[in-house]
Amino acid sequence: MDLTLVIVVAIALFFDFTNGFHDTANSIATSVSTRALSPRMAVLSSAVLNFVGAFFFFKVAATVAKGIVNPDAITLKIILAGLVGAITWNLITWYLGLPSSSSHALIGGIMGSAVASTGGFDVVNGTGLKEKVLVPSLLAPFLGFALAAVLMTITIWIIRRRAPGLVNRVFRRLQLISGGFVAFTHGTNDAQKTMGVITLALIVSGHQSAAHFHVPLWVKISAATAMAAGTYAGGWRIIRTLGQRVAKLDPPQGFSAQTSTAVILWLTARYGYPVSTTHTISGSVLGAGASTRLSAVRWGVAGNIILAWLLTIPCAGLVGAGMEAVTRLPGGVALVFLLTAAIAALAFMGRSLQSRRLRVGVAEA
Repeated sequence: MDLTLVIVVAIALFFDFTNGFHDTANSIATSVSTRALSPRMAVLSSAVLNFVGAFFFFKVAATVAKGIVNPDAITLKIILAGLVGAITWNLITWYLGLPSSSSHALIGGIMGSAVASTGGFDVVNGTGLKEKVLVPSLLAPFLGFALAAVLMTITIWIIRRRAPGLVNRVFRRLQLISGGFVAFTHGTNDAQKTMGVITLALIVSGHQSAAHFHVPLWVKISAATAMAAGTYAGGWRIIRTLGQRVAKLDPPQGFSAQTSTAVILWLTARYGYPVSTTHTISGSVLGAGASTRLSAVRWGVAGNIILAWLLTIPCAGLVGAGMEAVTRLPGGVALVFLLTAAIAALAFMGRSLQSRRLRVGVAEA
């Protein structure tokens, strides 16, 4: 069991790493696209603030550990299979450049593996899933859209008689604050989910009592470090989608989108709702872009993002269920570990090859 626990912790931290580079765009895409920060400085500052934010609020970790599935019916193999389902979906959407939800991938993966193991949906806490995940995550992008649109409307009224050059310079500086706030709140929300999964694994393996839930310090530090490392690794394809392809933002719009996102993430982390950072920032970007004119938003790209949202939980769940079946085979835990390594290698090698071809095409042009 101790070896399985070590593997589960390692896979959980790798998920946290993929969450970091997958969701880097959430906090820096608008800052990069409006030229408030260079890509390198944006990624570095985001990594640092993600790390710091991971040490604030732990209600999200408790929700993930106890509020989605019944801890009494969970095993280490279920957690392992669910994590691989989440990682697989993260890597697929990263490869395609779609900003899908790592949070929903994690929840979907663990739900899928738990249902496959127990043979029914009784293991799922329906009330907790609805009240803590589905409803808040459904509301978050709409709230982001509305709040960003309101902030942008107010901003337009304030700057209506100011020179565009001065306005852009001022709001680029303000984006240093708003973008940093998003990175910080991303850490308070997303890093907690990995902490919750690792703590759940400790409870299942008997290393911690379920009656006295707490996140050990080593779990906090390791999860925060993995998230920061993944953030620094970057996710440039998703940055391009969110920062340029959904809507071309100017600095005031970028500031409005980031501020609305950060406010919502701060509140949801404070009260223990594991909402999707991706959903929230995407809704805010759409709201800020549409506040000037609806045609500023590329609704076709937005539709593809929404489709990825709808597919995340069921697709990650299916992979999690499949991996749970693999864990039942002789040496299944080791086999799942190797499959995870193979999936990651294929994704990174394919992405590297694609980038090389793109550079060659640009050079030949």
